[in-house]
Amino acid sequence: MSGKNVTEVRLADAAGIAEAARILESGGLVAVPTETVYGLAARADSAEAVAKIYAAKGRPDFNPLIVHVRGVEQAERYAEFSAEARALAEAHWPGPLTLVLPRRAEAGLAAAVTAGLPTIALRAPAHPVMQALLEQCGFPLAAPSANRSGFISPTSPAHVLASLDGRIDIVLDGGATQAGVESTIVAVRADGSVEELRPGPIAAGTLGGGKGIEAPGQLASHYAPGKPVRLNALAAEEGEFLIGFGAVAGDVTLSASGDLTEAAARLYAALHEGARAAAPRIAVAPVPEEGVGRAINDRLQRAAA
Repeated sequence: MSGKNVTEVRLADAAGIAEAARILESGGLVAVPTETVYGLAARADSAEAVAKIYAAKGRPDFNPLIVHVRGVEQAERYAEFSAEARALAEAHWPGPLTLVLPRRAEAGLAAAVTAGLPTIALRAPAHPVMQALLEQCGFPLAAPSANRSGFISPTSPAHVLASLDGRIDIVLDGGATQAGVESTIVAVRADGSVEELRPGPIAAGTLGGGKGIEAPGQLASHYAPGKPVRLNALAAEEGEFLIGFGAVAGDVTLSASGDLTEAAARLYAALHEGARAAAPRIAVAPVPEEGVGRAINDRLQRAAA
């Protein structure tokens, strides 16, 4: 960020879009409307710019970032498109569908964008402002929702400023967004099947893919600490390293005060400590299934799989 204390709001006209493109080129952050919610955009090929997204949002995100592109031609520089993936893109792009596809080795994007996974999440947005911005930028844009952790996803410039004022360079004001819920995310697997990873405006049942929705969990090992994990533990049993939460103290705690945002930020560090501990097993205290607790429990269930 350029050291401003107040985030500028610019009308999303030609001059505003040109200024936003200049800021993005120099590694800055711009909140920009899409048809779903406002996104917090940075150039996806710069590790420094992508790091600013995480800093502005207030905690590291669990998930890979969605990379926004103009269309299939640009997307093919970064991912391998099967016939099924191309058919989905041609049917639903531009629009609120994110495709998770095998990443090309030579993609040249910041490592944090793909969170260490061999796949990349790509979307060609339908909103005219985001489309115009992508046309002016010669690079793709990483853009999660433009809000701090724990705040409601933004569907207007006022929502963006409520949590990010002073933390980003400008907001492009394109009025209220349409869908108001983040894009549908689907993974296209090697066998041509389609798996819904996140529900959204496009119903997965309309996406076909030949074999319907697979059972989730192919990426479970990404979170596995290498030893058995027992969930919803109120106390440690013999041979267990206990990760606490709230009233359950544990060897380490996700959050002694029961703060879910703090728990999310500390989850991976706690699992790493459990993996390094002498105890042969890990137990984890119950975490409420609400807010970011749903994401925490999703990752814990994968770790225990």
